[in-house]
Amino acid sequence: MASASEAPMPADNRAGDAPVLAGIGPQDALPVARVAAKVAAAQRRDVHLLHAFNWAAMEGPAVSGSRADAERLISEATEAIRLSEPDVALTTEIVEGSAVANLVRRSESAFLVAVGDGGMAHCARCIPADSPAVQVAARADCPVLVVRREPPPKGPVLVGVDGSPAAEIALAWAFTAAADLGARLLSIRVVERQSEIEATTSLLRELVGRVGAGRPQTPAECHVVCGDPGSVLIDQSRSAQLTVVSARGDQPWRGMLGAVSQAVLYHAPSPVIVVRGLTRAPVIGGP
Repeated sequence: MASASEAPMPADNRAGDAPVLAGIGPQDALPVARVAAKVAAAQRRDVHLLHAFNWAAMEGPAVSGSRADAERLISEATEAIRLSEPDVALTTEIVEGSAVANLVRRSESAFLVAVGDGGMAHCARCIPADSPAVQVAARADCPVLVVRREPPPKGPVLVGVDGSPAAEIALAWAFTAAADLGARLLSIRVVERQSEIEATTSLLRELVGRVGAGRPQTPAECHVVCGDPGSVLIDQSRSAQLTVVSARGDQPWRGMLGAVSQAVLYHAPSPVIVVRGLTRAPVIGGP
């Protein structure tokens, strides 16, 4: 087995027919379904709705009742997609077992996984370590979109950039998302000292200009500030309609989340895309 330093980088971007995979749970089914359909429409992809529950732990009437609840959730999510994005092709599935395990396994062939946050953004002191959204974001083999229950403001697409190759991929993904949403891009880099701001601003502008060279229709802003990266991004996300971060700036192919991506995932009020499993961003408007 290869060591962490020798681990291979993930394969390039998903195949053109890879779907947007939406994990449909009892708390966030409709918001997740609608957002997944919006991504799929912009990228000209299908949506696959998946609901999982553990039948083996149930007995008698509980099994049939849970099955009926699952079918109702899928039906309601399907109807929400039909109303919001009627041209998106849609498939559905109800499976047995852990939702996290099923979503992580299916992420190997998905373009993106969309999941609900379980209310974590509004519960600063009660986020369980085994939260499904956190587990999927830490283990999936493709980008993970964590959907909040409340719709975000019509603000910019915010992206955190730290100078790593993984952050450059996240920046390219953020450009794509901004183009799909018709929004401006706001790129943020956080430094420790005031003396670093001028030189770092030049580097950030150069990077944003290079990554965004093929996206002239998307306005982009660059800001370098002093502070704690997680706190700065969380604060900036309050006016963003989407926040994009890399899973781990230093070793993006490894499991788990870095400190900044974990803080943003827990506390940013906007939806969050954790970019992982890619060596490049998707093409604007389709595969």
